[in-house]
Amino acid sequence: MSVMEGVCNGEESESELTVQACVLSEFSESAEARALFSSLPDIHHDTANREAIIEKFVVMMDHYQEQPHLLDPHLEWMLNMLLEMIRNEKSPPLLVHLCFKFLYIISKVRGYKIFMQLFPHEVSDVQPVLDLLCRQDQKDTETWETRYILLLWLSMTCLIPFDLSRLDGHLSADSGLNRETIMDRILAVAKSFLRVSDKSRDAASVLVSKFVTRPDVKQKRLGDFLDWCLTTISQTSEMTMEGTVALDGALQSLAQLFKHGKRDDFLQYAPTVLQCLNQKKIAESNQATLRKLGVKVVQRLGLTCLKPRLAKWRYQRGSRSLAVNLALSSATGSVEDTKPDLESVSQEEDYDIPQEVENVIEQLLVGLKDKETIVRWSSAKGIGRVTGRLPKELADEVVESVLECFSFQETDNAWHGGCLALAELGRRGLLLPSRLPDVVPLVLKALIYDEKRGACSLGSNVRDAACYVCWAFARAYEPSELKPYVNQIASALVIATVFDRNITCRKAASAAFQENVGRQGTFPHGIDIVTAADYFTVGNLNNCYLTISVYIAGFEEYTKPLIDHLVAMKINHWDGVIRELATKALHNLTAKSPEYMASTVLPQLLPMATGMDLHRRHGAILACAEITHALYELATQNNRSVTDFLSSDTIEGLKDIHQKLSDRKQYRGFGGELMRPAVCGLIEKLSLSKMPFKDDPVITGWQWLIDDSLKNLHLFSGGARRGIQDAAVSALAALCQQYYQIEPGIADLKMQEQLVSQYLLALESPEVLTRCGCALALGSLPPFMIHGKLQQILPGLQAACRVAQKQESRTEARRDAATAMSQVCVAVGVCAQGSPDRVLCEGNIRPVYEALLGCMNDYSTDSRGDVGAWVRAAAMSSLMDVTLLVVASAPELLSSDLVQRMMCCLAQQAAEKIDRYRAHAGTVFLRLLHSTEPAIPHIPHRDELLSIFPPETGKSLNWNAASQAFPHIMQLLRLPQYQYHTLLGLSVSVGGLTESTVRFSSQSLFEYLKGIQQDAAALQQFGDTLLRIFRDNLRNDRVSIPLLKMVDQILANGCFELFTSEESHPFCVELLSLCKEEIKKSKDVQKLLSCIAVFCGMVQFQGDVRKNVLVQLLILLCHPFPVIRKTTASQVYEMLLTYDDVIDDDQVLADVMASLSDTNWESDIATVRTHRNQLCDWLGVPRPTLLAKTFCTAQYSPLLQ
Repeated sequence: MSVMEGVCNGEESESELTVQACVLSEFSESAEARALFSSLPDIHHDTANREAIIEKFVVMMDHYQEQPHLLDPHLEWMLNMLLEMIRNEKSPPLLVHLCFKFLYIISKVRGYKIFMQLFPHEVSDVQPVLDLLCRQDQKDTETWETRYILLLWLSMTCLIPFDLSRLDGHLSADSGLNRETIMDRILAVAKSFLRVSDKSRDAASVLVSKFVTRPDVKQKRLGDFLDWCLTTISQTSEMTMEGTVALDGALQSLAQLFKHGKRDDFLQYAPTVLQCLNQKKIAESNQATLRKLGVKVVQRLGLTCLKPRLAKWRYQRGSRSLAVNLALSSATGSVEDTKPDLESVSQEEDYDIPQEVENVIEQLLVGLKDKETIVRWSSAKGIGRVTGRLPKELADEVVESVLECFSFQETDNAWHGGCLALAELGRRGLLLPSRLPDVVPLVLKALIYDEKRGACSLGSNVRDAACYVCWAFARAYEPSELKPYVNQIASALVIATVFDRNITCRKAASAAFQENVGRQGTFPHGIDIVTAADYFTVGNLNNCYLTISVYIAGFEEYTKPLIDHLVAMKINHWDGVIRELATKALHNLTAKSPEYMASTVLPQLLPMATGMDLHRRHGAILACAEITHALYELATQNNRSVTDFLSSDTIEGLKDIHQKLSDRKQYRGFGGELMRPAVCGLIEKLSLSKMPFKDDPVITGWQWLIDDSLKNLHLFSGGARRGIQDAAVSALAALCQQYYQIEPGIADLKMQEQLVSQYLLALESPEVLTRCGCALALGSLPPFMIHGKLQQILPGLQAACRVAQKQESRTEARRDAATAMSQVCVAVGVCAQGSPDRVLCEGNIRPVYEALLGCMNDYSTDSRGDVGAWVRAAAMSSLMDVTLLVVASAPELLSSDLVQRMMCCLAQQAAEKIDRYRAHAGTVFLRLLHSTEPAIPHIPHRDELLSIFPPETGKSLNWNAASQAFPHIMQLLRLPQYQYHTLLGLSVSVGGLTESTVRFSSQSLFEYLKGIQQDAAALQQFGDTLLRIFRDNLRNDRVSIPLLKMVDQILANGCFELFTSEESHPFCVELLSLCKEEIKKSKDVQKLLSCIAVFCGMVQFQGDVRKNVLVQLLILLCHPFPVIRKTTASQVYEMLLTYDDVIDDDQVLADVMASLSDTNWESDIATVRTHRNQLCDWLGVPRPTLLAKTFCTAQYSPLLQ
C-alpha cells in the first residue's frame, strides 16, 4: 500500500468507495450488535448459524476500519456483555470461545492497545484469567482468539500496584508440597505462548513487556528472562518452522521490553543482547519477519545506550498544527521559528557516545537496503529515532551515510530505504536546511526513478516514497527554507501527478502537492492545480495525459518541464502504451508552446527517430508525427503553412526517417513490428499536414512500406498484425488524398491503375491476411481514386465475400471485404442514373446487396468457434451504412424484395443466441426501422413493427439481456413475412446451451404458443413454418439439433394439443418423416438423443403416426450404441407413464414397464434383441428385421407392410 495512500487503490469507483468509508459519523449498528450478542447463547451450538453470525459481525465491523474511533463510546458495553457470558459458569465452552472470537474481531478493528485498556484489572481477576488461560489447548487451531484475548487481559491484570507475592498465600500446602508462585506461573505461560505459531505469540510479547517490567518481577526475574531469550536466540535454528517461531517470539519480547522498560534497568544488558544478535546474524536471515524484528530490537538497544533527550540542534518549524499556526499568525502576525541555541547545544553535547551505537547505526543503514519493505520501513524509523539523540556532528554523518543510498550503483531497495529515512529525518527536524542543496536533487531523481528488469519495471515504490519525502518536507520546513527549490519540487510533483504510470504514485504525488500548497503556500498556481488534479481525478491515466496535463501546461512555469519530461523520459518508456500516450500528450501540448516545439523539441527528436534504441526510436517517430500535425493545425488556424514553423533541416530530417530505417533493415523482425506502424503513422500525419513532398522520391518509399506491410501481415506476430494493418490503411488514405491528385478530384491515373490493380490481385492471394489488408486498403481509397474503377473494385470485393467451398477458412478476409464494400459505396456516393463505374446506381446496387445478404448467412466455424459471426456483424453494419446512404439520395433504388430480405435477416440475427451479435442486429434493425429523414421504403409490416418497437425502445431496450430482448422478438412471429426467419433464429436460442438464453427464449416462445392454442389457422401456419425450417436445414447440425430440442420442449408442453384430436395429422406425419431422414445413418449421439425425445413426445398423436413412432423407438432399442439403447428405454418408460392411453391392457402395460426397467440394455445386441422383440409383440407392432448389406454394417429395414 502506498505510503501516502490511506483509502483505496483501485482505478474504478474510488471516490464512491471513499465517500462510503468517510461519511460515517457514529456506530449506527449499535442495536444490531446488541441483538447479535444477545442471540449468541441460542445459536452457539449450530455450526451454520454460528458461522453466519460471525460473518455478519465481521462485515458490520469492517465498515469502521477507516474510522475505528467511532466505536469508542460503545466498546465498554460490548466488552461487558461478552465478558458476562464468559464469566457465567453455566456457559458451555463453545459459547465462551464464540464470545472471545467476537472480542478479537472488535480488538482487530479498534486496535489492541486501546481495547485492552478496557479489560477489568482488579486483583480478583488475576487468578481466574490465569487459570482459564492455563486450561487452554495451545494446539487447538479453532480457539486461538480465546488465547489471544486472555493473554491481553492477563497483560492488564499484571498492572495491579501490589506485590504479586501477596496473591500466593501460604505456599506450603498440605503434605509439605510446594506450590508454584503466581509470578512463576505467569512467566511460564508467557514463555510457552512465545513458542506458538498463531497470533497468541504477539499477545504473549505484550504480556512480557507489561509483566517483566513490574518492579517486583524486574528485581527477581528480569536477568533470568533475558538469559532465556538470549539462549533461545543463540541455540535455535531458523531452518525449521519451530525454530523460526521461537526466534520470532524471543525477538518480539526483547523489542517490547527495551521499548517499555526503563533505561536504567536495561542499560547494563544492552551490550550483551547486541553481541548475541551480532553473533546470530539476524540480518542475514531468509525470513523477512525475523530481519524486521532484528532491526526493531537493534534500534531499541541503540536508544537504550543513548540518553533520552531531544536534540536541541534540530530544526523546528513551530507548531505542526495548522489550526495553532493560523491562530498564532492572526494574533502575532507571524509564526516564529524555534532556532537552536548553539551554546546550549555545545554544552549538552559534551558526553561520550557508547561504541555500541556505531554498530547499531551501521545495522540500521544496512537495513535500509533490505529486499523487504517492512524491514526498510522499520530501519528508517530507527534511523530517525536514534539520530534524534545524537550530537549534531554525528547526526550529520548519519545523514551523509543515508545520502549514499542514492547512488545509481545501488538497487531500487536502497533508493526506497533512503527516501523513507530522509522523510523520517525531515519529519523529526533532523535534516537541517543546510543539507537541502544535497537532498533536493536526489529526491527529484527519485521522483522519476524507473528501472526496467526483464518484462517488468522496478521503481514505483521509490517514486512513492519520494512523494512521501516531499509531503514530509512540506510539514517540516518554513516556506523561506524551501523557496529556492519551489519551482523544481512543484514541477517534479506535477510531472509525477499526471505522467507516472503507476496509479499509486500519481495519487501520492497529488497528495504531496496538495500538502505543499496548503503548508508552504508558495507553489505557483497551487490551488488551481490541486482543484484540477486532485486525488481521485488522477486515477484515470488517459485523463491525466490528455486533459489534466494540457490544463497545467497552461501555466507558464510548468509548460516546458512537462514537455521536457515527456521527451526525456516517456517517449522511450518500456511500456508501449505510455509511449503512445506521451506522443498524444505532446500533440495536445504543442498549442501551449509551438515555437519551443518547432525549434527545440523536434530537432531533439529527429536523431532519436533514427537511433539504435528501439523504444526511443519508436516513441520519437510517433512524437515527430504528432507534433508536426499539431503545428499544422495551429498554422491552419492562422492561415499559414506548416513550413512557416519548421526549418529546412527539420523538414529534411522528417523526410529522411523512412529511408534511413529502410537502409538499416530496421523494418524486419521484432523491431519491424514497432517501426512499421510508427512510420505509417508518420506518413499519415505528414500527409495530413500537407508537407511539400509532392513528386518527391520519398513518396515511392512510403508507398512501398504501406504495400509491403499490407501484403506481408502473416509474417508478423498475432498481437502486432492489427496495429500494422490499421496504421497502413490510415496512411494509405492520407497519402492518396495529399499526393495522388493532379487537380482537386482528379487522380494520378498511373498511381490509380497501379494501386487498384495490385490490391484487386491481392484479393485472390492464398494468404488470408493479405486479402484482409488489401480489402481494407480498397475501402480506404478516396473517391477520386475509385472513379472509373468501381466496376472492377465492387466485383472483386463481392467475390472476396463469398464462402469458398472445401478450402481453408478465410473468415477474416470475408469480414474485411464486407466492411470495405460499404466504405467504397459511401466514398463514391449514390446517383440513381449515374455511371456504374463511378457511383452506386441502378446498374450495380443489387450485386452489393446480394453479396452483403449472402454474408448474413455465413456460419463458418473453426477451432475459435463461430467465426462466421464476425462476417455477419460486418455485413449488418455495412447494410445499415449503404441503406442509409441510398435512402438519403435515391430511395427509389431500394426494391421491396431487397428491403424485405434485409429486415428478415436482421430479425433472424436479433433472435439468435450470442448476446453481442444479437444486440448488434437489434440495434441495426431499430436504426433502420426508426429512420425518418427519410424513412426506409418497403419495410414489411412497418406499422406493426413500430407498435412492437416504439421509437423510445431504441435507447431503453437492452438487447444484450435475454430477458428484455426475447419478449419483443417473439412478437415478430405474428407477422407472416418475419415468421420464418424469426423462428429460425429462435430455434438456435431455444435449443441452445446457455441457460439464461434458453430460459428466456423458451419462456417467450411458450407464451406466444399459448396465445394461439385455440387459433387453428395460426397454429397450422406456425407448424408449417417449423416444418419448412426443418426441411430446409436437414442434416445441417447447427440448426437441426437445436430445432429437435425445441420441438421436444414444444411437444412436452402440449402446444400442439389441437393436432392430437385429428388422426394422422399432416404435421405429425411430415415431422416423423423428417426426423427419420435426419437420423438416417447418423452416428451423432446428441442428434440421436434429441430425436428420441421428439419421438416420445409424438406418441401423443393418434393413428398410424403413433404406431410408426413406436416402431422407430423399438428400432433404437437395438441401436449399436449402448448409450442410445439405454436412453431410449428410459425415455419410453417415462413416455408410458405420461401417456397412459398408449397401452390399454393393464397387464401388458405392467409387463412392458417391467421389461423396460429390468433389462440391461447395455448388454450385447443378441440379448437385447430378444427383449426388444418381446416388446414388439406386446405392443402389437411388427418386429424390425435386418437387411443383408455388402458392408460390414447392418441397417434395419423400414416398417414392414
